[in-house]
Amino acid sequence: MKSTVVFAKLVRWPNLVFILLTQALFYFCVINRLLPDYMSVTHLTFITISYVLIAAAGYIINDYFDLRIDLINKPERVFITNGISKYWAIGWYALLNIVAIGLSTFVDMDAAGKTIVGSTVTCIVLLFFYSAIFKKKFLIGNIVVAGVTAWSIIVLTCMQAGWSWLHDDGNNTQMIGWLAILYTGFAFIISLIREIIKDMEDVVGDEKFRCRTMPIVWGITGARLFVITLLGVLVLVLFATTVVLLREQRWLMGLYCGGMIITPLVAVAVKLGKAATTSDYHRLSTYIKLVMLSGIASMLFFIV
Repeated sequence: MKSTVVFAKLVRWPNLVFILLTQALFYFCVINRLLPDYMSVTHLTFITISYVLIAAAGYIINDYFDLRIDLINKPERVFITNGISKYWAIGWYALLNIVAIGLSTFVDMDAAGKTIVGSTVTCIVLLFFYSAIFKKKFLIGNIVVAGVTAWSIIVLTCMQAGWSWLHDDGNNTQMIGWLAILYTGFAFIISLIREIIKDMEDVVGDEKFRCRTMPIVWGITGARLFVITLLGVLVLVLFATTVVLLREQRWLMGLYCGGMIITPLVAVAVKLGKAATTSDYHRLSTYIKLVMLSGIASMLFFIV
């Protein structure tokens, strides 16, 4: 029982539930509403399980490479060697990725787009090199994680259409594609913000192991200004989106966007300006995750 709990914590089970929720909402609220025959629930299930397994494996390999740094930054959250051995960690990492590739291959056998298995392998490779190399580099690691996180949405549009929807005017396939880009862009920027804030939280241990993350290269002040700038850009884009929604008399979604996404982002920017301790940055990271959840939940308005 104890090892099961440790494993669940190692693979960050709440984040895995978040991935499942994101893909399920995009399928049932967007894809299935616009094109009911676009993708079967079976294919959605296989893609989602595949992506969840990739993410779980990514967390395992990340903790494997970060073991010494985590003993400094967050010793209470070290699970490899404290419930799960290094040997079993690597074994689980390999098994989860193999199953993910197998599920993706099955989906691609029926898919017209033939892009799912390629996406799966690309994500696996990126997450491995993120953990081994990119995480310690300036901004590269942040971009990789944000990109893989955001890709969980747009990958669903590649099931049948591949990228052909970009050239199709005035149909529901194109609408699905552009909504995917909208939510993918939101997920990418807000994930990038969260990753940099997490680097600010972990700066002490990262510096001891000669990492070159943004808070180390630019200092906490420079990283803070960069994140606040990103927050400002995101707020402006969301404000413009809210104005469009209100003009089209989509009152509920417009008010939701303003009250449940924009306002919390402004609050995060204000709190970030005052943050000074590790616990401050940890709380901000949690707030950002809640705002991301709020943004993804806005998909529900497409079925209202």
